[in-house]
Amino acid sequence: MTNKQHWSTHLRLNLIASVIFYTSIPISATKGLDFQRVARLAPLVGLMIGGILGFFDAGMRLVLNIPALTASALVVVCWIALTGGLHLDGVMDTADGLAVQNPQRQLEVMADSATGAFGAMAAIALLLLKTAALSDLDSYRAIALIAVCGWGRWGQQLAIAQYPYLKLTGKGAFHKAAIRSLWDILPGLVLLLGLSGLQILLDKDRVIFAVAMALGGGTIAFLTGAYFNYQLGGHTGDTYGAVVEWTEALLLCLLTAF
Repeated sequence: MTNKQHWSTHLRLNLIASVIFYTSIPISATKGLDFQRVARLAPLVGLMIGGILGFFDAGMRLVLNIPALTASALVVVCWIALTGGLHLDGVMDTADGLAVQNPQRQLEVMADSATGAFGAMAAIALLLLKTAALSDLDSYRAIALIAVCGWGRWGQQLAIAQYPYLKLTGKGAFHKAAIRSLWDILPGLVLLLGLSGLQILLDKDRVIFAVAMALGGGTIAFLTGAYFNYQLGGHTGDTYGAVVEWTEALLLCLLTAF
């Protein structure tokens, strides 16, 4: 096997592992897969998730003529199903932890699988924001879904690279081991900036929207990670998920202005 073939096989196996880890897509082949480095391909998986959601949305609106609000609600439900609620669970656990006034107990509350009142309220607020924002996007819905899913997962990468991990074990621990510096998240950033660049090449009328995707996505991804770090002094697997979800929701809201 040549070096090129070895690299191609390695990338394919890592991508399959990332899809299995970050989605509920049924893939049975797990032999030879390494899940320790799945975080490196998270933005690419995000683009794939967004593409599936965009195709689903287009089918409902163009083929079945389903109204925008109903289609948006169905897309958000599909969004949860497609990701298995992986990151939404982090939103709820993080909200419950931040509601605790005692810093020594915050991580303990976040580790509790039971959902509290603040976690439920955070999930409801986030899903309402996604549904409302998506329904307000008359055009560019598919590319908006692709962009927010990609930037949300790049925000996770940024938080992993930039801030300390607060636990000794857990799913977030091998994410931290996989992404050690900002150089490790550069490919994802180039990919997402390329998405905006492609929009401009295909349609000059999309310049403002494309720039908003890039600048808004990067800024919101940075700010969400910084906020949770400020509140907790670092990150956990739950806050990584919260960064993904809140970046997606807030970027969707921003894009409605453009």
